[in-house]
Amino acid sequence: MSRLIPVSWKKFVQRMRELGFTGPYAGGRHPYMRRDMLTIIIPNPHEGDISVGLLRRILRQANISRDEWLGN
Repeated sequence: MSRLIPVSWKKFVQRMRELGFTGPYAGGRHPYMRRDMLTIIIPNPHEGDISVGLLRRILRQANISRDEWLGN
């Protein structure tokens, strides 16, 4: 079983688009992405890599499994 690793903001957005999300859109303090009626808040692009802990929380909110994220 593969492990989650930190990911750059650009790679994160690219993968989320592959999984059916649109955006990112500007909104308030943080950008957001949408898929159907689901909206998730994502970190700002200048914050550096997205840590495994934050990635796990975002994926849980987006109803994306680890296997789905990793493409298994």
